[in-house]
Amino acid sequence: MSPGSWRELLARPYLGACAVLAGGVALYATNEFLTVSLLPSTVADIGGQRLYAWVTSVYLVASVAAATTVGGLLRRLGPRWAYLGGLAVFAAGSLVCALAPNMEILLAGRAVQGAGGGVLAGLGYAVINAVLPPSLWTRASALVSAMWGVGSLIGPASGGLFAQLGLWRWAFWMLLILTAAMALLVPRALPGRVGVTRDEPWRIPVWSLLLLGAAALAVSVAALPRQLWATVALLAVGVALVAIFLVVDRRAAVAVLPATAFRPGPLKWMYATLGLLMTVTMVDMYVPLFGQRLAGLLPLAAGFLAVALSTGWTAGELVSASIARRRTTARIVASAPLVMAVGLIGTAATQRPGTGLLGVAVWVVTLTVTGVGIGMAWPHLSAWVMGGVHDPAEGTTAAAAINTVQLICGAFGAGLAGVIVNLTDDGGAAPARWLFGSFAALALLGLFASVRAARADR
Repeated sequence: MSPGSWRELLARPYLGACAVLAGGVALYATNEFLTVSLLPSTVADIGGQRLYAWVTSVYLVASVAAATTVGGLLRRLGPRWAYLGGLAVFAAGSLVCALAPNMEILLAGRAVQGAGGGVLAGLGYAVINAVLPPSLWTRASALVSAMWGVGSLIGPASGGLFAQLGLWRWAFWMLLILTAAMALLVPRALPGRVGVTRDEPWRIPVWSLLLLGAAALAVSVAALPRQLWATVALLAVGVALVAIFLVVDRRAAVAVLPATAFRPGPLKWMYATLGLLMTVTMVDMYVPLFGQRLAGLLPLAAGFLAVALSTGWTAGELVSASIARRRTTARIVASAPLVMAVGLIGTAATQRPGTGLLGVAVWVVTLTVTGVGIGMAWPHLSAWVMGGVHDPAEGTTAAAAINTVQLICGAFGAGLAGVIVNLTDDGGAAPARWLFGSFAALALLGLFASVRAARADR
């Protein structure tokens, strides 16, 4: 099977679907980064400083939980109604946030936003499998996941602008307007009945959902306690819950992961590689902090320093997705963790107080290399996962699970990064060196999974 071209993907038959798939993920990512920029202004207006960290935590936990329902929603409702349902929930959450009189109501809105956003982000991959031909899966996966880079650029900029103007509520009104505009496009862009089985009982992986949500919550708050024993205990609880999830999901009649992932074969290594790569990228959340602390950058400039990794991710995807030769793509995937490790080692080695413009330029280069590492592998791994099941009934589940793995590993990466920074923070460069160095070692551990995934696919 010859791979399709970018021109074919963006031609009239598929252009509307691509706009919806990419737009759903862009909404989710933009909202995540936008809210971080808004929070100081929001707290100054409605209070709730003690609940500051929970604004992100409840969003993440709700997203992980909702992502586990994507396969069932798609089979039961079809692409069109599944997307409209996710957009409706996201819009409702945005409305609650825009009108919130206090932090408690804002948290409720964020939870609803997270539920709708988790569905939209999961559908981005699942609907690729349902409405596009296999020849376009690699490029479509690159387009969809590149929206994380777009969100990381638009989110901080627009959030900072609304905060600067003292109009933080209007950021949520803007999201509501964008959601409504996308909802108008969905009926024209997506089919209503692809793969729909209306006589199938409505089944949701409840136990898997609860276990993953609890694991994400435990890891998300692991960095908050000041006592080392509490942090270690929360991380251990998170790991234990994921282990229990794997046992439960393997035996469940309705599951998050496809049954093939638990059998001999490459699929489990593909998911493991995707998860490890996503975990490592979470170093990016502390880049603005280190930019301000070590280089004296202004908050806006430090925020855009974090875009370097996302830029590398997006560029790596768009270039790598155009490579079709199987042996070459296998080598690209196998070497991706090594490329990330090289970028992180370079970043760790150049962390020092009083860094000047030249040092910041080096950080931009090394962080871009780190982003290229995940970007060069992601579209191929996503396409391999979607084609890695022999039973067509498992295709939707396999595709939807990409986003679930991405979200839960992002939660673990964020929690681990917070733990490392809190344990080593001396007010200087030590936490930066420890963070980037530790995550470089984690990337090198990912070589085992990436080599197995690439070798098996070849």
